[in-house]
Amino acid sequence: MDSVDKSYLQKIVHKLSVEIGPRNLDHFEALEKTSEYIFSEFSHMGYEPEKQTYSIGGINDVENIIAGIGPHSSERIVIGAHYDTYGNQPGADDNASGVAGLLMLARMLKAHERDMRKRIEFVAYTLEEPPFFRSKYMGSYVHAKSLKDNDIELLGMISLEMIGYYQSDESSQEYPIGLMKLFYPDTGNFIGIVSNISSRGFKKKFSEYTKKADINVETLSAPSALVGVDFSDHINYWSFGYDAIMVTDTAFYRNPNYHQHTDTIETLDFEAMSEAVRAVFHGLHGLSTK
Repeated sequence: MDSVDKSYLQKIVHKLSVEIGPRNLDHFEALEKTSEYIFSEFSHMGYEPEKQTYSIGGINDVENIIAGIGPHSSERIVIGAHYDTYGNQPGADDNASGVAGLLMLARMLKAHERDMRKRIEFVAYTLEEPPFFRSKYMGSYVHAKSLKDNDIELLGMISLEMIGYYQSDESSQEYPIGLMKLFYPDTGNFIGIVSNISSRGFKKKFSEYTKKADINVETLSAPSALVGVDFSDHINYWSFGYDAIMVTDTAFYRNPNYHQHTDTIETLDFEAMSEAVRAVFHGLHGLSTK
């Protein structure tokens, strides 16, 4: 039911970070190649993916890739991950790991479609990274706005943002406020689930199901003023009044390779990443079948 194929996660991360490499407007051919690859992966699983295309300055057309499963009810759950990278970086953790998790979850949940009472929408986002972060050109902004414009009821959104880097050494985990070390682990071997204050109810429901996986899950609800709480695609769903959370290895609070050339596949822990994906699977399965 909840078996995660570690080799599939490795395959996706290798494809994006090693074979394709940097993927953004400055590497536009690679950005297009990535979206086509994600589209083909969804198709091979039996989905009928769609491209949500929009223009950047009338010069470049970019696209989100969307696939859905479950009944076409008014209420749905969105889970997404951005596939672009910052600058000239390979982006193994940021965010090939998130895309690999997204595709693995789509593959796992396909077998449970008959049990679903809510629709799950898988979205691979373009242009999350600077200079587009916090702008209307983010793929997640375009997607969130389209839901709002069409009066789509959303149970909640889950952003997969860097889920592949883990450490076993003490003091390998940092926090935006030193006082947090009194309440959270100082070893970077857990997965975090983060929300704003208004989304804490959705975070709690989702988190309750994730405990079935063999990984420590830490949760936090905090205002956006706490640095990092809104540093991903979930920020745009908050802007349109939707509940949204981020699943993350805590990025630069743990991973020294954040936005560096050293963000490579060799630095990732696919055993721990598999358990993180399994935790998210249980969260999605629980929410969609109840």
